[in-house]
Amino acid sequence: MRRTFIAGNWKMHKTPAEAVALAKELVSELSGSSHKVLVAPSFTCIQAVGEVVKDTNILLGAQNMATVEEGAHTGETSVLMLKALGVDAVILGHSERRHVYGETDEMVNTKVKLALQHGLEVILCVGEKLEEREAGQAEAVVELQTKEGLKGVSEADLAKVTIAYEPVWAIGTGKTATPQDADDIHKVTRGVVKSLYSDKAAEEMIIQYGGSVKPDNATELMGMENIDGALVGGAALKAELFVPIAQYDK
Repeated sequence: MRRTFIAGNWKMHKTPAEAVALAKELVSELSGSSHKVLVAPSFTCIQAVGEVVKDTNILLGAQNMATVEEGAHTGETSVLMLKALGVDAVILGHSERRHVYGETDEMVNTKVKLALQHGLEVILCVGEKLEEREAGQAEAVVELQTKEGLKGVSEADLAKVTIAYEPVWAIGTGKTATPQDADDIHKVTRGVVKSLYSDKAAEEMIIQYGGSVKPDNATELMGMENIDGALVGGAALKAELFVPIAQYDK
């Protein structure tokens, strides 16, 4: 049975002091959670938050990383730096990285393989833009992003990969895909994994939903057959919103 995975992407919010305060609340409130839980603070807060969540049931995530280990890459953060800070997992291919900063499927795939090579878990984000959904291309876009993102990843390494379906039009907009629409895309994504690997790999793949997840819609979304958790944005910034999502009981 797939284990529910709830991840909080704090994006470019919280000073180190604010991040530590939130992390302490979450450690206290979620100490008994049976779900897999992760928080991904901004780069400047990773070390401080890492000290709070160390030896707890909350994993430490990063929101992105460079395509190479080191070098003349001003403003980038390498996988080696993340590992040294105790990061457990990294979010890659988020729509904001793809559509605001121009990251290609090839770049995302390079990062995925590099992270796995160094033993980090990966949350691979996929999702269509509004115009793509309205043109009937949602399934094709997600299928392509999934295939390209996993290119060259072995089935053994797939155990360290979580896929997050995030319709771009629902991120930070207050709009949410209907539970059935979301589950339909999750089912397509699981089918892609099956075609690339095996029935077993598809059945075991954790696929999160992301896109304006809140306490009042989390239960219905995660109650769907193919939705195994959530990648939470805005609601991850307040303990009173994130905790009920992370304590969801299927």
